[in-house]
Amino acid sequence: MLAKAISAAVLGVEAFEVEIEVDIANGLPSITTVGLPDIAVQESKERVRAAIKNAGFPFPASRIVINLAPADIRKEGPAFDLPIALAVLSAQGIIPEKRLQETVISAELALDGSLRAVRGAINIGLFAVKKGIKNVLVPPANAAEVAVFTDLNVYAPKTLLEAIKFLRGDMTLEPAKPETLKTEEAFLDFQDVKGQVLAKRALEIAAAGGHNILFTGPPGSGKTMLARRLPGILPLLERDEAIEVTQIHSTAGALRQSGLLQSAPFRAPHHTVSDAGLIGGGNIPKPGEVSLAHRGVLFLDEFPEFSRRALEVLRQPLEDGIVTISRAKASLTFPARFMLVASQNPCPCGYYGDKGKLCTCSPVLRQRYQDRISGPLMDRIDLRVSVPRLTADELVQASTGEATDTIRQRVIAARQRALERQKTANAYLQGRALREHIKLLPSSEQFAKTMATQLGLSARGFDRLLRVARTVADLANDKTVTETHLAEAVSYRGML
Repeated sequence: MLAKAISAAVLGVEAFEVEIEVDIANGLPSITTVGLPDIAVQESKERVRAAIKNAGFPFPASRIVINLAPADIRKEGPAFDLPIALAVLSAQGIIPEKRLQETVISAELALDGSLRAVRGAINIGLFAVKKGIKNVLVPPANAAEVAVFTDLNVYAPKTLLEAIKFLRGDMTLEPAKPETLKTEEAFLDFQDVKGQVLAKRALEIAAAGGHNILFTGPPGSGKTMLARRLPGILPLLERDEAIEVTQIHSTAGALRQSGLLQSAPFRAPHHTVSDAGLIGGGNIPKPGEVSLAHRGVLFLDEFPEFSRRALEVLRQPLEDGIVTISRAKASLTFPARFMLVASQNPCPCGYYGDKGKLCTCSPVLRQRYQDRISGPLMDRIDLRVSVPRLTADELVQASTGEATDTIRQRVIAARQRALERQKTANAYLQGRALREHIKLLPSSEQFAKTMATQLGLSARGFDRLLRVARTVADLANDKTVTETHLAEAVSYRGML
């Protein structure tokens, strides 16, 4: 007796088809799983056996061979539990095999037969869309994220017994409906931040153009407070962007609940994070923090405290928007188009240049501290902003700054102007497109050359200066980049 079921596995952020083949033959009772299963897949036979018995159906006392095709790609995780169980039942004639061939199935089984969530459910849904299969069977905890694809019928039985009854036609299930999730950081308001007008303006420019930014200031000046309010002024993700971001988070198991992420992600790893944790890794590579921050913000607090090796791996994704991880078993590419927001103290003690406290660091120690950030990495940061300690008057006065919603409207308007003009944010303009959309007047061109000479800008640094100036012009609703826009961009580029 032979039966087949369709499932899928996720490699990187893409899902591929896995055909579950179950053969039940005469012989001593045994279960053999082939097709490069990992330990979790090998252990599925015990979960499947217990779940089938607890659902009230017989488990065959025969020789059972389970094949996961294609056989040359390693299979990971417990997501094959449900399709294996249903294929075993189909091989006994309990479930029509035709129903299994019309449905993509993925779920982990508990011993009592209930269905548990799996990683990468939205990736599996996208695979079903591309494959042209209309029906998907997933756990209730994953249903909302798969249901974002309106041309799919997503069914979410709670138990193995419900799945059996549904496939046999003994009961009906209502297709799941999509849900949209929002991150809590979006509700933090800029009105809570007193003073720091220059830093707020720099954050507005960074949000409008997708630029990288570095805050430098003494402890308690508000660097982290400012950074955590940045997601609130970023535009909501477009549908394609939201699906892409949700795919990455689902693959990494970082979704707090099922649904489509709509707000830009905000990731803030601790400075003890390894380079593999930051960039991604593993025997079969998994996404790291830079990919989880895709289309959003990667906030690195205490920037120089991160290991030199961890920081240097940021250089490629900051430039290319992708990260490629090569291992012996696989070489995978993950998207990593994020805004880098970093903060640092001016010296190890934190008080160099602060009028309130005396710095106790020697010049050599201060220089050594700053040298932890390499020149090539610093060259990729568009805006460098000094965040001084607040005065006593600023601390006691009531906050009179702009609300997050007000700033956000300006950011959205500036982003929309950029998208209408060039189909991408200003920070991602490259080569010919950069020259085409940032045409300088003769006087502005001479000013830019003078500034580039005085600051000793590299070719990369000069291009980033032009991109920031283009964003400043968009915020002012000016079609042409003038000396005024360039001057503001230069003022941020020169700060350390």
